Amino acid sequence: MNITKLLAGMKKLGASDLHIKVGYPPTFRVNGLLRPVQTDPMTADEAEHFLDGIVPEKIKGRFEATGDLDFAAFVDGDRFRVNMFRAGGGVNAAIRRVKAEIPTFESLGLPKVYKDLSDTTGEGLVLVVGVTGSGKSTTLAAMIEHINATRAEHIITVEDPVEYRFVPQKSIVSQREIGIDVTDYKAALRYVVRQDPDVVFIGELRDHDTVLAAIQAAETGHLVFGSMHTADTSQSFSRILEFFPTSEHTFLRSALASSLRAICAQRLLPGVGEMNEGKGGMVPATEVLLNSPIVQQKIRQGEDEDFPAIINASRSEGMRSFTYSLSELVKQDRVSLRVAMEYAPNREALDAMIKGVEVRAQTLVGKIRS
Repeated sequence: MNITKLLAGMKKLGASDLHIKVGYPPTFRVNGLLRPVQTDPMTADEAEHFLDGIVPEKIKGRFEATGDLDFAAFVDGDRFRVNMFRAGGGVNAAIRRVKAEIPTFESLGLPKVYKDLSDTTGEGLVLVVGVTGSGKSTTLAAMIEHINATRAEHIITVEDPVEYRFVPQKSIVSQREIGIDVTDYKAALRYVVRQDPDVVFIGELRDHDTVLAAIQAAETGHLVFGSMHTADTSQSFSRILEFFPTSEHTFLRSALASSLRAICAQRLLPGVGEMNEGKGGMVPATEVLLNSPIVQQKIRQGEDEDFPAIINASRSEGMRSFTYSLSELVKQDRVSLRVAMEYAPNREALDAMIKGVEVRAQTLVGKIRS
């Protein structure tokens, strides 16, 4: 058994992830469930050098110095996102399989608003958010690839690590990998607007500097895409504010109200039927907040708690709630009612929506619109 064979096994099994942990056998994640390999548990000595064959030589010293390392590996036509870390004194790893072919909006099952956001030109900030393993990177890759295929733009990406490799079509694509092409996000973003980009993709908005750089790039005429680890659209604002001192919140809200284009949140759910016959079977449920005039007003006033009501009242504009998305998936027989109820933010609202009863938006929204 070696790492190359295990990575090849991921493709055969349709596994999304592989876990290497001392004291356990190598374990695949298939359709959301962990499945250990039928072999002996990994010893500390075995784990210490198990990944040596795929770690880039240039960054090996960083793992020894910090105990953490992110990088991408390429094996048998597939890319793999690797996170190595020390725990309990031993080497552990979480490896995500990234298919070489960049999927389309249709193959991912994403609503039309994602394509609409990718088709629009000019400046603005588009965030794709979700918990770890919710498919953010794949969704963003589909959006960037759509621009690459349809417009003559200069696209600059800053990623840690690079997951999907874009082959230039109508666009020029410059992909910069942290640790390989540039030391860190701060260094990469310091001069990104001087590199004549039309589109900027920031792999993760993870701190004050990356958020500020994204907003500034959007304010200076660029279309900026980025991801954040938050569960839904409302939490995204809370997370952004946490990166800045209270004294800067007024400025920050004003900047977001002007530069934000959309926040798209997503979760992956187990699918049904043909989509779940050992071929992945994970279906995205989505929530989309568009920066309409009402939303701009609420951002400036700090009334983020009104976003759910605005989303529910604005489906005709392209916004959508998780509840609406779940009802749509159930009606399309893509997700079972049991699974939808398990993931529903509000089970009563979902039940009513599935039965065709329109849930009235909060009175507040009607007052705002009038």
